[in-house]
Amino acid sequence: MFRRSYSSYPASQMTAIWVLLAVNFMVFVATFIAPEGLYLLGLRPALLASRPWTIISSMFAHASLWHLIGNMITLFFFGSYLLRLVGEVRFLIVYFVGGLVGNALFILLANPLSIAVGASGAVFALGGALAVMRPKLKIMIFPLPIPMNLWIAVIGGFLLISFMPGVGWQAHLGGLLVGLISGYIFRRKERATVWR
Repeated sequence: MFRRSYSSYPASQMTAIWVLLAVNFMVFVATFIAPEGLYLLGLRPALLASRPWTIISSMFAHASLWHLIGNMITLFFFGSYLLRLVGEVRFLIVYFVGGLVGNALFILLANPLSIAVGASGAVFALGGALAVMRPKLKIMIFPLPIPMNLWIAVIGGFLLISFMPGVGWQAHLGGLLVGLISGYIFRRKERATVWR
């Protein structure tokens, strides 16, 4: 008998990712038709007490089509790889805890009157976990035609994107920290997997 390896989860187990993609796209269409929906779904620290749902709903709303596409492409590629490594339940835990911790840091550190939308905190959690579990995995980031180690792409992407004007770096940081810690835990369990 042997303990299940973290790499043995079936590649076809993609339901969670398809559902997340579908919900994000549906929310974007809804807020495109009714733009005021962004203010009802977006996270504004000063209004959290009267709109507590926004700590979750903001993870599914996006400010523009390119914002949505960037997050969803990253969710699909990082998410599908991580899901195969750790399974659906652990994948969802990393995704949602990363998003929630990212939003918590936004509440604590951002301007109370600012508003945050997007799945970036959750997506950075996926990237952070993979960066620890498979740091030397080679990937290419558009528009750079150069293969680079995954950990360089994730950390470099965080530094490049997070400190652009109008970007909620607090949410990115919270998600990334959750991902790095999760990846460390998963990698230790993966290495401890033994044949019996």
